[in-house]
Amino acid sequence: MSEHHLPNDGLTHFDAHGQAHMVDVGAKQPTHRVAVAEGRIVMQPATLDIIQKGTAKKGDVLGIARIAGIMAAKQTSHLIPLCHPLALTRVAVDFELLPEAHAVRCEATVETYGKTGVEMEALTAVQIALLTIYDMCKAVDKTMVMQGVRVLEKHGGKSGDWNTQGLRAVLA
Repeated sequence: MSEHHLPNDGLTHFDAHGQAHMVDVGAKQPTHRVAVAEGRIVMQPATLDIIQKGTAKKGDVLGIARIAGIMAAKQTSHLIPLCHPLALTRVAVDFELLPEAHAVRCEATVETYGKTGVEMEALTAVQIALLTIYDMCKAVDKTMVMQGVRVLEKHGGKSGDWNTQGLRAVLA
């Protein structure tokens, strides 16, 4: 490939030769960083009823899924090869039961004061929380589907604030 057409097309995890590398954030100034992500798991109505009533054989489904999501956010750099290890200052994982959709919605908010964002940590928290719900309920419902895992908003850093406010209604 020629020097004039870089193979990375602006992707930060590839160098000028197309080789994967960890992005150097050493020169960046630390700022307050926040990311919010969401996703949902759709299930049979009876499964949602079990979660709501707290009668799952493995225990408190949402309580355990919350802890799993928090733990996952803290382990993101061990799971995603090019993520920086971050000192997280806050991880919140919340759930909303959606009876009409036979689903549980998960939202994770992750914060740090650092040189790189926390979008990957928020996404990891959501996905692992949803996987935990699946694991705890799979004995009664193997048809569950996880969907819509995405970043809703981010704050801080050089690129500033970003959110999906205009897209939320379209993607809901």
